[in-house]
Amino acid sequence: MKSHVVDYKIYGDDLQFVEVELDPNETVIAEAGTMMYMDAGIQFEAKMGDGSAGEQGLMGKLMSAGKRALTGESIFMTHFTNTGQGKKQVSFAAPYPGKIIALDLDEVNGNLLCQKDAFLAAAKGTRVSIAFTKKLGSGFFGGEGFILQKLSGDGMAFMHAGGTIIEKRLSGDKLLVDTGCIVAFEEGISYDIERAGNLKSMFFGGEGLFLATLQGHGRVWLQSLPFSRLAERVVSAAPMQSGGGGQNVGEGSIISGLTNLLE
Repeated sequence: MKSHVVDYKIYGDDLQFVEVELDPNETVIAEAGTMMYMDAGIQFEAKMGDGSAGEQGLMGKLMSAGKRALTGESIFMTHFTNTGQGKKQVSFAAPYPGKIIALDLDEVNGNLLCQKDAFLAAAKGTRVSIAFTKKLGSGFFGGEGFILQKLSGDGMAFMHAGGTIIEKRLSGDKLLVDTGCIVAFEEGISYDIERAGNLKSMFFGGEGLFLATLQGHGRVWLQSLPFSRLAERVVSAAPMQSGGGGQNVGEGSIISGLTNLLE
């Protein structure tokens, strides 16, 4: 497997985007709807599959599309190719506040497991598939279900996650993590879940019923603000609508407080 070699630069702080530089005939693949801008001379096409050698042919493409449908992603990926003369740039933006991680898959032994909505873009030749968690408990209670995304190849891949991202290296030790805060981990890491303390802690501790456990040798990437947590806070802070005239009820009003109490 040989991926296209691309250069890149990441801009911004909390609302980042990555600019990828393509030589003539080089291609980068990306999730649909993530492109921000591109130079003239770059052509893009929506294709069923990532274009890697492992999914060539009609059956390979259909299987790849079916796997992507299981992760909730579009069955199509957009391929951006420099068909002009000289170097050209195309950029991709993260869909919500957070950080973009640039990883050379060759440095993680060619494989990386990540949450199912983390993938943003990658050099052509990268295979974007799925992986199943091996344990039943992890599938039902692990936050990401049975299915994780798997990135394979030897080129650059770009992922995004919410809030601040931290990289931790495990040397056989065990790490307990909120199930929504896992971004990615190397294949040398085993993923499981365990109960979050006693019954009182599980139901009233605010950390959920289960925690994810990561153990082994390799690197782990964690996010401080999962999108699900951000969306929950936004929805809970949104002003309620009154039943009759559709007028907003102020957040600090007496009516709002009584309504919240009754709910």
